[in-house]
Amino acid sequence: MKQLPVIFMHQLTRYACSPGTYLSAAVFLVLCAALGLQVGQWLERDSSDLQVFFQLHPWLYLMLVPALSIQLWADEHDTSFRTLLKTLPITPFERVFGKFLAAWFVCGIVLMLMFPIVLIANHLGATDNSVIRLQFLSSWLLAGSYLSAACFICTLIRQQVVIFLLTIGLLLAVSGLSSAIEALEHQMPIWVIDSLIALDPLSRFDTMDNGKLALSDSLFFISMILAFLSASTVTLNYKSR
Repeated sequence: MKQLPVIFMHQLTRYACSPGTYLSAAVFLVLCAALGLQVGQWLERDSSDLQVFFQLHPWLYLMLVPALSIQLWADEHDTSFRTLLKTLPITPFERVFGKFLAAWFVCGIVLMLMFPIVLIANHLGATDNSVIRLQFLSSWLLAGSYLSAACFICTLIRQQVVIFLLTIGLLLAVSGLSSAIEALEHQMPIWVIDSLIALDPLSRFDTMDNGKLALSDSLFFISMILAFLSASTVTLNYKSR
């Protein structure tokens, strides 16, 4: 674990030096604000939380997460990074978790840049900041689960275009799981439907986004993150043999 901060800072520096990071973050924030105000009609609702904005995040992550994921392993062919791997005893675990934490940290920064909306909400009237904090947490956990899945894809495939497309395809499949469950609701056994609902991250995100914090929902996202990162570590270990 000693070299984990080294990988974290190295990947964070790469994000900071990449114009794509700023572009994807700007697109995410602009679309979130515009759609929340125009389509969600937040000002007309007189709501005490920011649900109209956060309910857009699963779809907006379809752009942000793939853009961040293609940079996760882009330094594998970089001479300086190879030199770093040779000079320091960096384990596959440290590489995977360090890179993931850097991407997740960037997502957290992007979410924090929504603070002007929070200030406006508090200025306009009675705002339930405890619910808003929970909405930020739920969105960050959802982003982490998406990024961990993208990290696993990156350990399997190194072509950036393929990674981008596969990540979008996976996130689209996850986003469409709720619709699939509704379509199959009267055609499959109840236990199958209940199992699919339990595995649906968006249904758990919606619960947390509504201001209801359940330990099971938080543990679901954390376990998903750990499962994908563990799979990424095992894959990297197998490839390094």
